[in-house]
Amino acid sequence: MIELQFGNSGRPVRQILCLGAHSDDIEIGCGGTLLRLIASNTQLDVVWVVFSSSPEREQEARESAALFLAKASKSEVIVRDFRDGFFPFDGAKIKQLFEELKQRFNPDIVFTHNKKDVHQDHRTLAELTWNTFRNHAILEYEIPKYDGDLGRPNLFVPLDKELFRDKVRFLMTAFQSQRGKRWFEEETFLALMRLRGMECNADSGYAEAFYTRKLVL
Repeated sequence: MIELQFGNSGRPVRQILCLGAHSDDIEIGCGGTLLRLIASNTQLDVVWVVFSSSPEREQEARESAALFLAKASKSEVIVRDFRDGFFPFDGAKIKQLFEELKQRFNPDIVFTHNKKDVHQDHRTLAELTWNTFRNHAILEYEIPKYDGDLGRPNLFVPLDKELFRDKVRFLMTAFQSQRGKRWFEEETFLALMRLRGMECNADSGYAEAFYTRKLVL
């Protein structure tokens, strides 16, 4: 296994763009990695975009983002209200938002959904990410769900004990509306990170995993 380090090249990571279809997707998919990046980079600017929300879910999204981004040097949280489950049919409007993001930001890393995710909203965002940010480092995160669509990721980010525990604690604190769902449990999030930590031999035993389509070294 090849091990690389963030910020070890001539172009340090200065801006990260996080894209999530729903209010908790970013946190579930890459929350621990964001905490690690923020802890190791005092100049990091994070742009956090949630595409679907209701008034209650928007409040949760902003509260959660505040927890995860508390130590970032600069951050912006954007929450929109595209219809949950209808992204493929609202594609033109969502694409317009992508074009606006492209004009405003030139991120060093883009976190987005996996292109093979079976959820139509997730898959639409992944496709538009690649369509819009064509010369950027794109890391596709994974979301556990009933559909059982987890795959074989090829990039791993080990997480220290404090980071993976903070990730789960923040999730359970912010998203009270999801607590009634059987899958939205500490054990679910810890189990996936434990599995990925085993696969990459992380010292702590825990990691997040991503899919990389193209990577330049």
